[in-house]
Amino acid sequence: MRLFCQFTRIFLDDKLFNAKSIFLVRYPMSSIYRNIWSTQIWRKEEIATSEKEKVTTEQPLKSNEQCQIDDLLTALEELKNNRDELNDKYKRALAENENIRKRLLKQIEEAKLFGIQGFCRDLLEVADVLTKATECVPKEEITDSNPHLKNLYEGLSMTETVLKNVFHRHGLAIINPLYENFNPNFHEALFEQENAEKPAGTVIVVSKPGYKLHERVIRPALVGVSK
Repeated sequence: MRLFCQFTRIFLDDKLFNAKSIFLVRYPMSSIYRNIWSTQIWRKEEIATSEKEKVTTEQPLKSNEQCQIDDLLTALEELKNNRDELNDKYKRALAENENIRKRLLKQIEEAKLFGIQGFCRDLLEVADVLTKATECVPKEEITDSNPHLKNLYEGLSMTETVLKNVFHRHGLAIINPLYENFNPNFHEALFEQENAEKPAGTVIVVSKPGYKLHERVIRPALVGVSK
């Protein structure tokens, strides 16, 4: 009986050993697979956690960067507005300087042309006196029998001629509108007179001739007009 029990124990121990051996042989990597699988799960959880933390940390960073970009865009827009304003002021200043330059050139040209206007106006009185003097000399008295009067008349005529040449050389022209239409820009009417031979508004009398300096009237002609 004792021998039977020992034999049975040995037999069972051999069976258990064989079963364990068979399981290890059949499934030798099960424990390793289980460890690898658990390790992969842990790593996936760790990666997911790190990604969540990364997202949560990147969101405020992105918001800060967006704020900085918005500030830069605002500053850029202000700089563009300032640039446009300065360009507009610069162009206006250039235009104003150009207008001033043109006005100054025009004033210089006018000064060259009309700088002697006051002097010419004073000389007109001399021309009027000379003309009146030559007209007052009776033509029938200008003979060889009266040499003094003849010489005086010739001297006055020569002086008047020279003075008119000087006037012409400096752009001073006489205005003698006899039998011309009345022009208020060049003529000054002293009186109106009925005249059947001339249409109304015609200059029929020139009391004093006018003068113009380079197309600028410095003295209008004093005239009488028909009506």
